[in-house]
Order: sequence, then structure tokens, then C-alpha cells
Amino acid sequence: MIEINKHQFHLLAHVIAQVKSRRYRFIIFLDDLSFDEGEVEYKFLKAVIEGGLESRPANVMILATSNRRHLVRETWRDRADMEHEQDIHHSDTVEEKLSLAARFGCTIRYDSPDRALFNEMVLTLARRHPDIRLSDDELLARANRYELRHGGVSGRTAQQFINEVAGSGS
Repeated sequence: MIEINKHQFHLLAHVIAQVKSRRYRFIIFLDDLSFDEGEVEYKFLKAVIEGGLESRPANVMILATSNRRHLVRETWRDRADMEHEQDIHHSDTVEEKLSLAARFGCTIRYDSPDRALFNEMVLTLARRHPDIRLSDDELLARANRYELRHGGVSGRTAQQFINEVAGSGS
């Protein structure tokens, strides 16, 4: 596994050239991938994923994680040509930005849990820490106060809450 950061994309073709003839399989890992307005590195990445003059070798897989559904930040200005009456074509700018995510073959989406599932996560995670001695009612009351200040109900919030409780010795 080879991790490449966004500021290293210019090295991607070189890395692929170095590993393409080896008999091993390689995963090129791009963690927390996203692009802000003005960043154009995503255009290079699109070409590498699908291949340009030279196709991506069979022994190389590109794997990316992101907290964003659309990897390239989209603005209302990008949709300006869609606001004209009777325009049947989507904005080329929007399509270009959305096309990067389409090049990855598998998308795993995590929806936010409801309150009942969040509470179940908290209790399940707490049971992995025998040093947490709070009653279920007290644990859930604290977890619900915690999530209000820390980003809402999610698996990440539940885990962070349990980490904090376990670290405090409660």
C-alpha cells in the first residue's frame, strides 16, 4: 500500500511507473480526498485513474476516502448556465467536477443514525470498556449532552464520547 497526499499528485505517474512491472499488486491510497475552489489537481487525478496515453496497470488499484459526497467543491456560480430558461444541458463545470467521484467504482455511504441507533452504539462501545461503570441511563444522558456540543449523532461522535469517558475514569 502506497499513500499519496494531495500535494504529491505530481508524483503519481512516477509511482505507477515504478510499480507497474512488478509482480505484486499495489493499492495507491488517497486519504480524505477533497478539493476546494481553485484547486485543479483533480483534473490530473481523473486522467491517472482512467488512463491517458498509457492505461492504469492491472496490478494497481487506486483507493480514496473522503468525507464529502462530491470531491470537488461546487458553487452556485458553477450552475449559472443552468438558470436560463429552457436550458436542457447541465453546466459543463458541474459535470466536470462531479466526474471525478464517478471514476471510483464503489461508493460506500454512511447515513447519520437516528437517536435509537446512536444510543445503541454508545452502549455497545461502552461495554468494550469494563472500567466504565456508569449506568446505561447516566451514560446515555451524558452521551446525548455530548453530541449536542460535538457534531450531532454519528458513529464518530459515539466513539469520541466513549474515548473521553474511558479516559476520564468515569
